[in-house]
Amino acid sequence: MEFKLNHNYLNILKNSNFLFLFILFLASIKSLTAQSKIDLAGEWQFAIDVNDKGIPEEWFTKRLADTIYLPGSMATNGKGDEVTVNTKFTGQIIDSSFYKNPEYAKYRVAGNVKIPFWLQAVKYYVGAAWYQKEVVIPTNWKNQSIELFLERCHWETRLWVDDKEIGIRNSLGTPHIYKLIDVLTPGKHRITICVDNRTKSIDPGINSHSISDHTQSNWNGMVGKLYLEAKPLVKIKNIQLFPDIHKKTVVAKIKLENSAKEKQKAIIALSASGANEVPTKNLNVTVAVGLDSLVVEYPMGDNVKLWSEFHPNIYNLKAEISTKKSNDIYETTFGMREIKAVGKQLQINGKPLFLRGTLECAIFPKTGFPSTDKAEWLRIFNVARSHGLNHFRFHSWCPPEAAFEAADQLGFYLQVECSSWANQSTTIGDGKPFDAYLYEESKRMVEAYGNHPSFCMLVYGNEPGGSNQNKFLSSFVSFWKERDSRRIYTSGAGWPNLPVNDYLSDSEPRIQHWNQGLKSIINSQAPSANFDWSSFTNKFTQPMVSHEIGQWCVYPNFKEIAKYDGVLKANNFEIFQETLKEHGMGELSDSFLQASGKLQALCYKADIEAALRTKDFGGFQLLDLHDFPGQGTALVGVLDSFWEEKGYISPKEYSRFCNSTVPLVRLKKHIYTNDELLSTTVEVAHYGDQPMTEVIPSWKISNVAGETVFSGNLPQTTIELGNCMILGKISVALSSIQKAEKLILEVTVGSFSNSWDIWVYPAKKAAIIDSEKIKLVSSIDAQTQKYLENGGSVLLTLKKGTLKSEYGGEIGIGFSSIFWNTAWTEGQKPHTLGILCDPNHKALAVFPTEFHSNWQWWDAMTHSNPIMLTSISSEIKPLVRVIDDWVTNRSLALLFEVKVGKGKLLVSGIDFNQDIEKRLEAQ
Repeated sequence: MEFKLNHNYLNILKNSNFLFLFILFLASIKSLTAQSKIDLAGEWQFAIDVNDKGIPEEWFTKRLADTIYLPGSMATNGKGDEVTVNTKFTGQIIDSSFYKNPEYAKYRVAGNVKIPFWLQAVKYYVGAAWYQKEVVIPTNWKNQSIELFLERCHWETRLWVDDKEIGIRNSLGTPHIYKLIDVLTPGKHRITICVDNRTKSIDPGINSHSISDHTQSNWNGMVGKLYLEAKPLVKIKNIQLFPDIHKKTVVAKIKLENSAKEKQKAIIALSASGANEVPTKNLNVTVAVGLDSLVVEYPMGDNVKLWSEFHPNIYNLKAEISTKKSNDIYETTFGMREIKAVGKQLQINGKPLFLRGTLECAIFPKTGFPSTDKAEWLRIFNVARSHGLNHFRFHSWCPPEAAFEAADQLGFYLQVECSSWANQSTTIGDGKPFDAYLYEESKRMVEAYGNHPSFCMLVYGNEPGGSNQNKFLSSFVSFWKERDSRRIYTSGAGWPNLPVNDYLSDSEPRIQHWNQGLKSIINSQAPSANFDWSSFTNKFTQPMVSHEIGQWCVYPNFKEIAKYDGVLKANNFEIFQETLKEHGMGELSDSFLQASGKLQALCYKADIEAALRTKDFGGFQLLDLHDFPGQGTALVGVLDSFWEEKGYISPKEYSRFCNSTVPLVRLKKHIYTNDELLSTTVEVAHYGDQPMTEVIPSWKISNVAGETVFSGNLPQTTIELGNCMILGKISVALSSIQKAEKLILEVTVGSFSNSWDIWVYPAKKAAIIDSEKIKLVSSIDAQTQKYLENGGSVLLTLKKGTLKSEYGGEIGIGFSSIFWNTAWTEGQKPHTLGILCDPNHKALAVFPTEFHSNWQWWDAMTHSNPIMLTSISSEIKPLVRVIDDWVTNRSLALLFEVKVGKGKLLVSGIDFNQDIEKRLEAQ
């Protein structure tokens, strides 16, 4: 734009106010002419293409009739269909009872459809949808390199500019970028994009969290940054930075693009800024037509700062390329760090590394798609850090740029996966289209996010299937190990354990396995804090990271339903809540949550401490710190799906047993008599920033009133980095404990403390039953019936396994809470979530307890059947209640009392017959 100033204009400009406004006007003109981006956020034209008519009818040549707002999805705009019993979902449904069982009949009625598998979309659509927008290209964009940038699309996009088709993009984990040089000329143009969220020839797996309704939902749309950008014909296309912490240099692999018609001479200036001053480096280059590249070693100076969880130092690299006609600036962030496997140990910058991780499964109930907002990811990572974590595994999906930026800033180690769970609906290594896609997608991911220091691990995806998987994945891991040394690699999350892997991911090191039921460590072995996974990890030479440990369930928090005010609703919770009310227990929901939550936290503590006790262990990946909403509803988090607390364990409490430094003991048992010694070895897992010098560990044993009963110090020591470092022993005679009592053993190392509950019972006991006052029976015969009717008192103790199925005999009860959930595991035992009782009830007067399960309940839970009160009487209020699976919500009891005639009958689902003399808690 050109302006000519004549004499009259100059006179007017003498007015100062007008001069100020005129200067602003010129500044706006300058801003306009210098514009390099056009933001495409806002209103777009829109059309749903249910019958795939858009391409044959050339919808790209017409103005679409409907409107939609982007960034967003069809669901966030209220577009799509109502969910019905005929909706074809994206995700495996193992338990089909919803479609046929009579108890779900009312939820299959139009207008009241509620599904129990996962969070339910308000609007649902799978297929092609069309998005269209008119843009005006500035005149100064002529002879520029123009690109369309779509940050996160789901899934396939197909682009037309005016009437010309440009191409197709299908990345699940990286931006869709279209080069539009010579297509977008100055003036008005119509951009039309068809987005298709169907799984076509490329199948990453029906349950992959990149596409599945189990978690984020199979949404259709475009989110994040959406813009057109103009850059010079000679530009920097990409820079990959390879730090060398030993040489204090970073190698820059620079990819250049020259869209001019001849080679160009240019100067490239590299300048890094961040934790220390780094000199600029200038390079004289000649850029060939098309794509060109060069490799430069850039010194970072003597005071280079490393990146880790304790020192998340970030550098910014600015690269400017200048020719006679133009200049272009490219910026990227990076960190100076080295992650590698040394023998059986992971290391970060030469120091031992223990991964304390959780999964992130693309769970975003408000939107149904991943956040592209850095502030939201900072919130999530800060919540995880408050619980002692330093690691995230992105299960079968790749997060957006904002997640990497937040993890860089806070010092989190990320395991990123290539959007795949090649199982169930597909396999890997058998020549299917996804095999080639995996290489293409992983290259795109590394080019887009490879400079982020938080991007520490790359994996194909989750739990692969296929007879040729080992050969294929060995080649995949080898390809990346040779190509890019900035991170470590393993074949798949969960399996296979291949020699080529830098580290191993295996589900064996955990206290409950899939299909193990009541034979697991926690349900079949008396409580202890002594076991570890060395016998398994000793079979391998690589570091071991345990796969998806935990999976311990908690009862639903029905108050959470109101939080689901976005595109996904907790209709599954509504089903469970209604069932609980129908069974007359609606008022118990909060108590069930809190009691089962205490048991859940205890189970996670046992799992995590076993990992910390294992010599040179690589770390663990929880499933999960927060709830998993799909696969039949897996309420496995101490946090809800929004990363918010449920009220039964605080971050401070959780981080006592999950942290960079955790005191540990080797308790052989939790239950003692007062004629025994409490004797245990004390050790520590210390993966802090530096060794701890001149530390004097201390310990104490307190009662529930907080009074110290025993205490002492261990020898002063220096604690190096690592685990299984013995600090000393505790040996205490318990003879001063005169009554049955719960005690708390606490060990403190520096500023870190951890504790364990123990129970002490008198060695000498009164008679178990006064037969003159109470008759002990295992069945009710005529004589016992008459005795009751005449005013006698009877304790009916049922032998384990004798209860008929209609009274609860088929219900699998164990000590632990439910593993994952019963729907997805096809009814794996246990089917229950611990106990709920009144600890002040006189029936429990000499059995110290809280209102929830703790280790002293292990004996009772493993020698019992829960009694189904709904088959007896809904009026019975049990003394000790068993919390049932939220799907069935049966009223279950371990102990209840009823009147029979003039007498009293105390019914016990706990077997007081079998080996009673050997069972201290039962006595």
